[in-house]
Amino acid sequence: MAAVTEDRRGGLGWVERGLFTALPTLALGLVVWKLALLELPLSVSWSWVPALGIDLAFRVDGLSALMLLMITGVGTAVFVYAGGYLAGHPGLRRLYVLLSLFMLAMIGCVTADHLVVLFMFWEATSVLSFLLVGFDHERTDSRKSAQQALMITGTGGLALLGGFIMLGQASGTYVISEIVDVLPSLAATPELTAALVLILIGAFTKSAQFPFHFWLPNAMAAPTPVSAYLHSATMVKLGVYLLARLDPGFGEWPLWEWGLKGAGSITAAWGMVLALRERDLKRILAWSTVATLGTLVTLVGLRGEGATVAVGTLLLAHALYKAPLFFVAGNIDHGTGTRVIDHLGNLRHAMPWTAAAALLAGASMAGMPLSFGYVVKDVILEAKSAGDVFAFAKAANTVFGAVAVAVAGVAAVRVFWRHPGVNETCEAHEGGPALVAPPLLLALAGITLGTFPFFAQELIAGATGAMTPDAEAVAFSLALEFGPALLSLLATFAVGVVVYLLWDPLHARFERAARRVGRIGMAAQFERALSWIPRSAAASTRALQTGRLPAYVALAAGTIVIALAAALVADWPSLYWPSADGWPGGGPVGACALIVFGAVAAVLQRDRLVLLLAAGLVGYGSGLLFLFTGAPDVAYTQFTVETVFVIVVASVLLALNRQHRAAGLAEPLWRPGAFMLAVGFGAAVTALLLVATAGSFDTALSQFFAERSVPDAYGRNVVNVILVDFRALDTLGEITVVLLSLIAAVPLLQALRPARDKGDGA
Repeated sequence: MAAVTEDRRGGLGWVERGLFTALPTLALGLVVWKLALLELPLSVSWSWVPALGIDLAFRVDGLSALMLLMITGVGTAVFVYAGGYLAGHPGLRRLYVLLSLFMLAMIGCVTADHLVVLFMFWEATSVLSFLLVGFDHERTDSRKSAQQALMITGTGGLALLGGFIMLGQASGTYVISEIVDVLPSLAATPELTAALVLILIGAFTKSAQFPFHFWLPNAMAAPTPVSAYLHSATMVKLGVYLLARLDPGFGEWPLWEWGLKGAGSITAAWGMVLALRERDLKRILAWSTVATLGTLVTLVGLRGEGATVAVGTLLLAHALYKAPLFFVAGNIDHGTGTRVIDHLGNLRHAMPWTAAAALLAGASMAGMPLSFGYVVKDVILEAKSAGDVFAFAKAANTVFGAVAVAVAGVAAVRVFWRHPGVNETCEAHEGGPALVAPPLLLALAGITLGTFPFFAQELIAGATGAMTPDAEAVAFSLALEFGPALLSLLATFAVGVVVYLLWDPLHARFERAARRVGRIGMAAQFERALSWIPRSAAASTRALQTGRLPAYVALAAGTIVIALAAALVADWPSLYWPSADGWPGGGPVGACALIVFGAVAAVLQRDRLVLLLAAGLVGYGSGLLFLFTGAPDVAYTQFTVETVFVIVVASVLLALNRQHRAAGLAEPLWRPGAFMLAVGFGAAVTALLLVATAGSFDTALSQFFAERSVPDAYGRNVVNVILVDFRALDTLGEITVVLLSLIAAVPLLQALRPARDKGDGA
């Protein structure tokens, strides 16, 4: 049996690999079956946390269906590919488990119809991405890349949580489908504006938008199956998915529209420019992915049905050509030992199947006719010609299209057909069926949809309807047309060929420029910010952790004073103050006078024993105050504890005096800072108590105890019932304090008895 489940290199056997691969395959089959038989949208909900109004609500519409097909379809290819790429690796089982959990988290994200549920799955993808990027945790670069990805996406997740809470409170519901319906009728309040900004931050961090774009290429330290799944087809598109989901609600807001178009255009142009700096094939593909994500965000920001058609089409097309290209990069690394394009060339002889997959996927990425990428370029051109796009966005699209052609040429032509580079590590060789079948099938799917785009018509139509408030108004046709798109393609293709031919000179120039401005780049700023964290922590520790108890007490008291004063000042016009007839009588005033006298006497004493006795007056005064204000049980506890405390400490001080080890206080009697802090603390607490007691008395609790004492506790003495039944744990705590105080006093009483007996005998 061991020979069946374990291969000879120590990894998983084909049976266990097949079982893991069956999971996404079954999920894909289930998705296709349900979408073919059932009419969208589908909704289901279960009560989860009723007290907070949180339901496990899920909803599948056209946009969710498109994402589900990509998650399960590309996921199936990734699981097959991972079995061949990491065959014999001792961590393959761990990779399969993490990928399975990640796929479930992605499915939860794109089907959740409640903001809290969506956030739960959203954060699960961030944590699992951290584990997947850091899969080779023995390597320093893997650990650093995983930490960077988690910090950026995790910080964005915190912003997203704040935005979700504010959005739910402002909308009156946390159900996403209901929020989208009600948002257009809501006024642009500061709360909604803040929610919008926080949601944009969360989505931008997830989808690597400027200025958070740099984490995605650094995540290429992950194994190729992880890069192909997370960073081309699924996780990095979650931000785009969220923006597209909320676009029907926020679409008419200028901040939303121009924020998306601005950030997306900058990301698209800058991502493709930075691709020219790279020599690692995976990082080149990663930067082109950043640019594609920027284009998607720009399209979400455009108005009109054509833009939503372009979003759905590009989402699908990008998954069908970028995942195969990542597989190609993995095959090259697997078969040659390197991904540096300078060391690769003429690989078509040694890796013919990988070369074929690269050509098919590269043709779709470049937008060549008879590929789905060509259909996408036609749809994008139509959307941008109809939408309100500023000049920079059009220039960004031109840069993106041209460099995309060049990147496709590098991945599909340069390393396989043209460049004379020779691998310096080992002799190149083709991988097995598990390595060549996934990229070939996905790339062929892109070519098939390009030749027969009507196969994807209904799928894109459903996604477009979900992203358009008036779904019935959406009318389009995916068709292979040779009109304006062909002319635009020829111009873009010509520029892209020039960029491809000048790739090495352009790389040298960009590399020199990058070295000059590298210190002001976002990645450098991120590293600099990280370096300041331990410095600021050390500085704050030196300033706050002085080792002196008075400093700690002063800091805590000062913080309380500032917080109370700020709250009182902020609500000053609406505060109620007690009237003249509401002031306390003689008993409470006398107790307060005793407290003040004890406090003043304590601060004027240098002898520790006298100081203790003066401080005891404060405790006894507090007990009297409790007694006069209707809390005899608390007063009794206070008297007991105060008496025992004074006896215990006084005994210690007397013993020290007899041993000549007692010393007076070294601090000066008069310290203006401490005096001002004490006065401020007392004034703030007094003002708070006056305000709290000035309002009308709420009798709901009194009526409850009066009505429920007899039927629930069978007692007519309401005070006893409250102490014994309704406040049983509180009373038990008070009894425990009194008992412990007595136990603490017993040794002192026993120590005094022999001395007394000895004195009597003498």
